[in-house]
Amino acid sequence: MSELAPLLMLGAMYENGGNTTHRFLDGHPELSVYPFESQLGTRLVNDELSSMFPSKYRWPVFALHADARDDYHAIIDEEAKVRCRTPQVSKFRHMAFDLSDDERRDRYVAIVGERGRSRATNVSAFFAATFDTWKDRKTTGREVFHVGYSPILVVDAEKILREMPNAHFVHVVRNPWSAYADTKKRPVPLSLAQYLAGWGINQYSALVGRQLFPKRLHIVRFEDLVADPRGTLGGLCRELGLAQADSLATPSWNGTPLSEIRPWGTIRRATPVANLETAAELSNDELDEIRMRADKYLDDFDYRGVVSLSRR
Repeated sequence: MSELAPLLMLGAMYENGGNTTHRFLDGHPELSVYPFESQLGTRLVNDELSSMFPSKYRWPVFALHADARDDYHAIIDEEAKVRCRTPQVSKFRHMAFDLSDDERRDRYVAIVGERGRSRATNVSAFFAATFDTWKDRKTTGREVFHVGYSPILVVDAEKILREMPNAHFVHVVRNPWSAYADTKKRPVPLSLAQYLAGWGINQYSALVGRQLFPKRLHIVRFEDLVADPRGTLGGLCRELGLAQADSLATPSWNGTPLSEIRPWGTIRRATPVANLETAAELSNDELDEIRMRADKYLDDFDYRGVVSLSRR
């Protein structure tokens, strides 16, 4: 029985560039990259953070009495399951995607049946079953990691890295002014105070996680990514023992280059200029309040000067 590929999991607060990073990693010949957000959570997640972050974005909790088939259906995985089962209403309906959710479920059940049921095995089997049954997936045969992305999942990074000793976690951070300006464009956005509370908890979790797992929790600044994607992600790949592939310079989906990240994320143009222009959309009062609420983390990520660049 061969080992399942280790997990390389990405997380980021909303509008911090997680989807963008995910898409830049997509074409790497040594990575099997999940096609959409890998929303691993289940509705059994219930802890001190449940009122702040949706269950679908959390590390899953499985019922003790359940079996593998139950576990599979408990994983929310909304974006992929909608695309598979009701493609006409999926925001990804314009992209070819040949995967049967029933076939994936059956493969998942088989893998868990061989290996035994645990949270770590369930998650590994979920990714393996996806890549095993995705019929039009472009592959090199040299893939080392299974790569997933879920917003805010860094709050569970400590659990993930303890339960999966071969896993790595990548946290993406973006300056809070640009990030909040983008989240304001949502139909029902979080308030500034709500958003910055979540942004702060994400950064706290990432910094603590990096102290606990200095070789396995990696932090990527969105600003570095958009300035030099190949160089920034190439450095990450070296830490993971992977090549600095030319594909890191271009966002893609299943190897097909993307002219913009949408609808995989809300960031349309991943450039340094667009990033600062986004921050400049805020009022001076908003700029000042964000600086106050994010103050404890601005030096950690070298963001102290961003607000002065954006002030009108």
